[in-house]
Amino acid sequence: METKKKLTGGEKFAYGLGAVGKDMVYMLSASYISIYFLDVMGISAAAIAVLLMVARVFDAFNDPLMGVIVAKTKTRWGKFRPWLLIGTITNAVILYLMFTIPPELDGAGLIAYASVTYILWGVTYTMMDIPYWSMVPAFTEAGKEREGLSAFARSCAGVGSALISIITVGSVVALGKMCGGTTDNEINRLGYSKFALIIAVIFVIFIAITCLFIKEKSTVDMQTASIKDMFKALIQNDQAMTVVVAIVMINSALYITQQLVYFFLKYDFSPKTYVGDFTLFNMVGGGFQIISMMLLFPLLRKFMDTVKIFYTCFAMAITGYVIIIVISLTGTSNVAFLLLPAAIIMSAVGVLNVIITVFLANTVDYGELKNNRRDESVIFSMQTFVVKLASGIAGFISSMVLYIFHISSDKKAVVAEPISQASRMGLRFSMTLIPIAVLVIGAIVFAKKYILTDKKMSEITAELNSRKAQ
Repeated sequence: METKKKLTGGEKFAYGLGAVGKDMVYMLSASYISIYFLDVMGISAAAIAVLLMVARVFDAFNDPLMGVIVAKTKTRWGKFRPWLLIGTITNAVILYLMFTIPPELDGAGLIAYASVTYILWGVTYTMMDIPYWSMVPAFTEAGKEREGLSAFARSCAGVGSALISIITVGSVVALGKMCGGTTDNEINRLGYSKFALIIAVIFVIFIAITCLFIKEKSTVDMQTASIKDMFKALIQNDQAMTVVVAIVMINSALYITQQLVYFFLKYDFSPKTYVGDFTLFNMVGGGFQIISMMLLFPLLRKFMDTVKIFYTCFAMAITGYVIIIVISLTGTSNVAFLLLPAAIIMSAVGVLNVIITVFLANTVDYGELKNNRRDESVIFSMQTFVVKLASGIAGFISSMVLYIFHISSDKKAVVAEPISQASRMGLRFSMTLIPIAVLVIGAIVFAKKYILTDKKMSEITAELNSRKAQ
């Protein structure tokens, strides 16, 4: 077996740049497609809820299949890069089409267009996301190098998602006006189309840089498997399944908040100034998310192991949601009061996403020790699926909340007054108590099942090295 050389700074940067572009695209879809479908194109909340969950059921079959295809791929450019590039280009095209629904469509035609493009977006995203994360164990050594790259890549991904949170609404409005939009709906419709095009181009450029500079530095023995065998391998890797549950819970809580806070500001908290308030809320939250990944995680890592950091961040996020509940009940419409909980919640989420990636990479080594096989594509294909599953669950819950409390868009109206008191209370508590419940469940499952502490991983690495030496 070939010896893996230490990563260069250029390789690390190129890999991280790909994560920035990848998560810019993902966050645009995960957090803004419901807003675009419902608030801009006027699709009913119930139809959106069904669409999002149907797409995730489809992913349950598509994502594992893609993992098998990646595992079986052998080309002179490697196992991962061909699919990474193909998936990126096709996903970029579909992203643009998804946010460019012809305005003349309505009724069944509108729902059909939205459904086809959204499902195709999920398929093509899988094509590039699985090989992207599967590359980590293929060109890094277990331990500090892998943990360092995983943390860096996840930090870069957080930067990408945070940037989208910060700039989307303001950019959409500016681009819509530049393109000649006059009414609010026309401005948003044109703005989303042009913004999606810009993000799609950036995405392709960043991933192209990743493909140029990153190569597999050793041949990883990845045994191929049928879909049946793959699910069997996942079930046998109890640590991978535990981390998968944590990923679903963390991301579901995040996406529920991100989707409902837009409607909370627009229809409840500050209808007359919601565009600026939403931008400011996301700017502070996104900024602290970036800072926490770059500075808070390394700082905490000096004093705590990853498991303790994990629980600390769960507590931080829950505290932030409680503060939002208190603020919403005071009757204020000053968004400045919401900036503190935004900073707390997004700081916690930023660090959690870094840790989760480290945990998932560790389960690959655990699986090799336990089952005598490395299942990168199996495990990372499941990561792709569960992150999308989380966005689907969040989208379904958010859409049903809007449907139950009668919150819908009037495409011709300018929002100037809050919704009914019952709807306001329902939206407030749904936006906070549901994420709290999801996080608590995730923490309980993790506490009962996860065993891969820093000490345990050192033992696993030593045992694997001993096997290779023999």
